[in-house]
Amino acid sequence: MRSLLTASALVLPESVTKDAWLLIEDGTIHSFGTRGDGLPQHDEHHDLPDVLLAPAMLDIHVHGAANHDVMEGTAEGVSHVTRFLAGRGVGAFLPTTVTAPVDDTLHALDGLATLIEKPASVEGATPLGVHLEGPFISHAKRGVHPPELLQPPSIELFDRFWQASRGTIRLMTVAPELPHALDLIKHATALGVRISLGHSDATAAETNAGVAAGGVSATHTYNAMRGLDHREPGMLGAVLDDDSLYAEIIADGIHVQPIAVRIYWRSKGPSRAILITDGMSATGMPNGRYRLGTFDVDVADGRATAAGSPDVLAGSVLTMDRAVHNFAAFTGAPLVTVTRLAATNPAALAGFAQSHGAVVVGRRADIVAFSPEGQLVATCIAGRFARAQ
Repeated sequence: MRSLLTASALVLPESVTKDAWLLIEDGTIHSFGTRGDGLPQHDEHHDLPDVLLAPAMLDIHVHGAANHDVMEGTAEGVSHVTRFLAGRGVGAFLPTTVTAPVDDTLHALDGLATLIEKPASVEGATPLGVHLEGPFISHAKRGVHPPELLQPPSIELFDRFWQASRGTIRLMTVAPELPHALDLIKHATALGVRISLGHSDATAAETNAGVAAGGVSATHTYNAMRGLDHREPGMLGAVLDDDSLYAEIIADGIHVQPIAVRIYWRSKGPSRAILITDGMSATGMPNGRYRLGTFDVDVADGRATAAGSPDVLAGSVLTMDRAVHNFAAFTGAPLVTVTRLAATNPAALAGFAQSHGAVVVGRRADIVAFSPEGQLVATCIAGRFARAQ
């Protein structure tokens, strides 16, 4: 089957093709070009006038969706998450854990590893590896992570997680100021794990030490990290100052206000900014009470908070397509550029630049289509083309 997509533009790794066509054969990107060169032979044609085609998005920080949490670690539960994410333009993701009893985390990692090791499904987004968020984080900046379940950084405990995951942990959040954190960062980095600094009360010097030990990113910038002060720049100051450091941001207008998003954008720029959702099981669901790991979260009017603590944010119900729309609106950045923050940059950080995050001949045809206003129009997973869910 040869499916042809035509659109006003196509985002390529280093350029943008105007008045473009993209040919998909048996679920794989076959070729691309411009209408002026003529259209190739095809079996079906999807014409999308005034639409921008871009690589499907990669969410490296998402806990769940559609009333399911990835900590369930089951094929049935996670399948609901993968299908929902695909419907919102996500082609791949890192299922993200939350601090829980050690045995619960081991169980979840084992189940997620089984799903990651399976051949990629054409029914939903592909889980590429695990993002371990907690338990090696700061009590002072724990957010909603249960304080009694936090653990001091430990190579021994991490190795238990690593073995349970069968080497599928790809990203881990660590507070670098904690005792033995730098040793853990070096150890995990040597195994190929990318370290994101966050949930941390680190000073600027302690943050820089974490980077020197192997830290390559920052977890949900601004949120759950020591803020910027003119005498002690803190983790936030160090993150915004370091041009080499990737940095996540939750662009829902709730976790970070637009002025702060613009400051972040001027600091991190198009090669280091990364859009995430921090989405939880309530994503795509009506207002109500939901679970994040082992604890309850109340959701009302797009805001997720710890049950009984309306001032404590607990993940989000943001979707990646809305993150793209919001970020473009908050910053004025071109839509072409913003799509790369949701695909190319997270793929580069997580070590999947050779397989995801860009439109390249021979790769799986995971494609999204955006209107000029930044609204998701359609999504294509492994060549299966459907309107956005």
